[in-house]
Amino acid sequence: MPIRILLEGHPGAGKTTALRRLAALLPTHAATGFTTEEIRQSGARVGFALETLAGGREVLAHVDLPGPPRVGKYGVDPGVMDRLALPSLRSAATEEATGRLVLIDELGRMELACTAFRDAVEALFAAEVDVVATVHTQRDPFTDALKRRADIEIVQLTPANRDVLPGKLAARLQQPRTHGGPPSHG
Repeated sequence: MPIRILLEGHPGAGKTTALRRLAALLPTHAATGFTTEEIRQSGARVGFALETLAGGREVLAHVDLPGPPRVGKYGVDPGVMDRLALPSLRSAATEEATGRLVLIDELGRMELACTAFRDAVEALFAAEVDVVATVHTQRDPFTDALKRRADIEIVQLTPANRDVLPGKLAARLQQPRTHGGPPSHG
């Protein structure tokens, strides 16, 4: 059975940092997916960039983007999701991906403004693929439905555990697992 973890934390708890550390602790090319990062000018947050684990990077949301959609003061460019995030998510969900890991930062309002992204996430959670995704503590119909699934483990990320959690998750994700059959005694 695939591992499906939602790292839940308040803004500033270190969700992105934890997910990036997890990716760095895994063997090269062991995971696919993306992280997001604040864009700051003169100390003020003005937007967010999306960066794939393969190194692609574009501005996802910015105060200067017109939208729609808009999330708070930010205009969101859904094309960034189409160009950067969706190709790897879709291939992980449709290919023979047993044992493959997808890292998503994050299942947030800006990302979920893209309907195709929501569809890709649903396909991932239906596939035989491991998923670790970050999510806010705030309520949202899409993430609330994920949190209620029996196959989802919610892990609270706090400033107190954010430094040790990536190592624990990496060790767990790299453990050999049996996929339905009896263990071999080879």
